[in-house]
Amino acid sequence: ESKSLIILLDSENRLPMYVSKIPLIAWDLIAHTYRPTTYIYPTAKNLPKELLPNDGSIAIRIVKNKFCQRLIQELGHPIVSTSANISESYTPQRFFDISPEILNAVDYIVPQEYDDATDLKSSRLIKFIDDYNFVVVRE
Repeated sequence: ESKSLIILLDSENRLPMYVSKIPLIAWDLIAHTYRPTTYIYPTAKNLPKELLPNDGSIAIRIVKNKFCQRLIQELGHPIVSTSANISESYTPQRFFDISPEILNAVDYIVPQEYDDATDLKSSRLIKFIDDYNFVVVRE
């Protein structure tokens, strides 16, 4: 069973709460990341098993959006995220591209004035292999 969920964190300082062993190279990569990047860490902890694939890894993105950071801080825990599309269908690039079927099924839609996205590409996806090695899964 493959899961495509990620968690969003407000700060890299919270990584140790959710990752058992953070690869040494992760800190350098995170410090030099200027576009949305999701990192796949090999060993998750303190997260519901429903979020984790069978290998126990976890995909985490540190958000830069101020609204998202504040929301995560106010909730006191990460937000679970996935793309705003139905499986196997087109991934929307902008809010207006999201299917009405999805929009009508959600509990809340964040007002668009909080959308400060300038990079409309999907996030870069990097998977850590060990302390010093990683693979770029999606550029």
